[in-house]
Amino acid sequence: MTSGAAGNRETIRQLAAFLARSRRIVFFTGAGTSTESGIPDFRSPGGIWTQYQPIEFNDFMSSEEMRRESWRRKFATDATVSSAKPNAGHDAVSQIVATGDHWVVTQNVDGLHQKSGVPEERIVELHGNATYARCLDCGARYELGPIRVKFEGAGALPVCTFCAGMVKTATISFGQPMPEKEMIRAEEAVLSCDLLVVLGSSLVVYPAAAFPMMAKRNGATLVIVNRDPTEQDDIADLVIHDEIGMILPAAIAALE
Repeated sequence: MTSGAAGNRETIRQLAAFLARSRRIVFFTGAGTSTESGIPDFRSPGGIWTQYQPIEFNDFMSSEEMRRESWRRKFATDATVSSAKPNAGHDAVSQIVATGDHWVVTQNVDGLHQKSGVPEERIVELHGNATYARCLDCGARYELGPIRVKFEGAGALPVCTFCAGMVKTATISFGQPMPEKEMIRAEEAVLSCDLLVVLGSSLVVYPAAAFPMMAKRNGATLVIVNRDPTEQDDIADLVIHDEIGMILPAAIAALE
């Protein structure tokens, strides 16, 4: 069944029924989950891709100038992400995850699922996390505050204090290999779920976008909630073109 009717009662009841009967739910979340928190989609007007040409991973690794530009951009655009708060959609996901063996597989890097209360061990971040940094060699974690003070004060690029490796925001850049551990965790979660709910993803960025299809082929019910049509709408059991922060809380309310 598909529906494009905003707030359609029957659509919400069907989503609620899917949620109620499912043993293990995976929420697959994309940029549209966070736009209601004021974080622009990369591709939308005001998104970072409309302001800057992405820096390739190989350029970051080979050029001090590109590393410096990468950090300059990070701190120039960081206020929006750092001040963002979870919205009603994040809170609804957190509420459902707390009721059972449910998971979040996210393309987002803003850390808002953690802020909403979803346990870290139930979140798989496919594209990393923009709220901290890591050494590319030994994996040591670094908070952004001290890096910013040294970068803006003395122009110092961060270097790992343990192994002298390069330090980069803990996100996956263009041309950077996907995190093997997280891809394995995501596949395990997807293949063990009986319901996968896509929230706010355009499903065009691969290999991440293959996970909803993987779940469907493995026998899971597939629901897509996104403002715009996606290329996977035709294989979904339910499609809702509406705001996540309205639809998901309404479905939870229908369970009560």
